Amino acid sequence: MTLTWTTKPFDALTLSELYALLQLRSEVFVVEQTCAFQDIDGQDQAAYHLLGHSETGELAAYTRLFGAGISYPEASIGRVVVSPKYRRYGLGRELLHESIGAIEALFGAQPIQIGAQLYLKEFYESFGFQQQGEGYLEDGIPHIHMIRA
Repeated sequence: MTLTWTTKPFDALTLSELYALLQLRSEVFVVEQTCAFQDIDGQDQAAYHLLGHSETGELAAYTRLFGAGISYPEASIGRVVVSPKYRRYGLGRELLHESIGAIEALFGAQPIQIGAQLYLKEFYESFGFQQQGEGYLEDGIPHIHMIRA
């Protein structure tokens, strides 16, 4: 499966792209994970949005990217999500690879921080992220802070 990747600031997103990314985030983070939380948190406007579209134009994978000092002192990657329809194709690995590359292209090579769901610790470690500090609960889900130096 081949995805087409685009990175856009909030103001360059089309209405259709914005709708698709909010729909995907809601489908996974709210419905699938049965987690009532405020996904639209006021940070989308400060983010770059990495969108991975399938050959049919459907949004298959997504992250939002921040420069240093916005979400964390370091640059950061958040809202990492692959559509349930497109799982099991290795797109999570491709998405994170593309996200790291986009951070470096946008902001230069620098440390990157994430707030990772604990069960994905080994996945993120395979990209050079290391746990920082103790775990914490976010919206009832165990998380850890991780940094890639």
